[in-house]
Amino acid sequence: MTSREQEILDILRDEPLIAQQVLAERLGISRAAAAGHIMQLVRKGLVLGRGYVLAEQGFVLAIGAANMDITGSSLHALVAHDSTPGQIRCAPGGVARNVAENLARLGNDVRLISAVGDDLFGARLLESTRRAGVDVQGCLVLDDHATSTYLSLHGPDGDMAMALNDMAILEQITPERLAHGAARVRHARAVLVDCNLSEAALGWIFGHAHAEAVFAEPVSAFKCRRLLPWLGQVHTLKANRLEAQALTGLAVADDAGLVQAALWLHDQGVINVVLSLGERGVYWSAIGGACGWQAALPATMVNVTGAGDAMMAGLLHGHLRGDPLARTIAFASACAAMTLGAPQANHVSLSVAAVQQLLQAQDRPVATSLSSSQGPSRP
Repeated sequence: MTSREQEILDILRDEPLIAQQVLAERLGISRAAAAGHIMQLVRKGLVLGRGYVLAEQGFVLAIGAANMDITGSSLHALVAHDSTPGQIRCAPGGVARNVAENLARLGNDVRLISAVGDDLFGARLLESTRRAGVDVQGCLVLDDHATSTYLSLHGPDGDMAMALNDMAILEQITPERLAHGAARVRHARAVLVDCNLSEAALGWIFGHAHAEAVFAEPVSAFKCRRLLPWLGQVHTLKANRLEAQALTGLAVADDAGLVQAALWLHDQGVINVVLSLGERGVYWSAIGGACGWQAALPATMVNVTGAGDAMMAGLLHGHLRGDPLARTIAFASACAAMTLGAPQANHVSLSVAAVQQLLQAQDRPVATSLSSSQGPSRP
């Protein structure tokens, strides 16, 4: 599909009854050219005919942060109040943006709503995300705000010694601005939200999304509590121990605590709960169904940033395929393991074939599944 055909499809999704002349004027082309593009879309089976009825494939809409990640690393000990030799890298990041890029690399139709400044970082973020296959037409470009930036410093052991984030621009993703893209929110097959969004923005999204599933990324123990009023509308929640503890108010210090936290979240209406445990893997649970453990796959750890976002993309991909959660968990874990070996937050070689090859190379069971009939004591 050409970029012009994709542009026309995006317009037709929002305005299926648009006149050809109006379409041509909006694109800055002749009516004959517009008609030719539409004919090609009909031949490709993407437009079904009169009224510009589109062939329904379903798309994922990711709403949340898009950051420029600036990472400084040194082989020498960091010295306060002094300059330390090292390497500095800039790369696209942000939870919703990372998940969107991963989903596109896995072959999904995905669109992003975020906010960037009218600056060099913002232009690079949008261009790199677009090149990865993500539709970024719904992103806000604001000339009076700086693009969200995350700055981290790492010592010789690779661990983060210090970080700063400047994410004030995300406060501009307001219900009023989201309303301009209401058609995208209504028509999405699945929606991903991250808790970098304000409570007001999350409330608007949950109130207007008609998707079959809303996936939620808590982001942090502090921000995750913004989800509390909407847990009953969350299909899949992926959280770590601290986030699960902050959401549930329960102690999540051992296996029994993990199980109780998952059951509490199910009681609030969450369909699927995935609790990430770092090197140990994940505990997963489906409401009224199976639960179990998925061991972490062996991985060469280059950068931990982005592994969780890759896992979320794998969970969404499995849902879109209609796979059971146990199979999806294995696929998502392989996405995370592959991304751990990338120097940036996204692995440029991520694909369904690459993930399947990694799973086959491990030659291990997909997941340890336990029957829901075993009750709360199932560790």
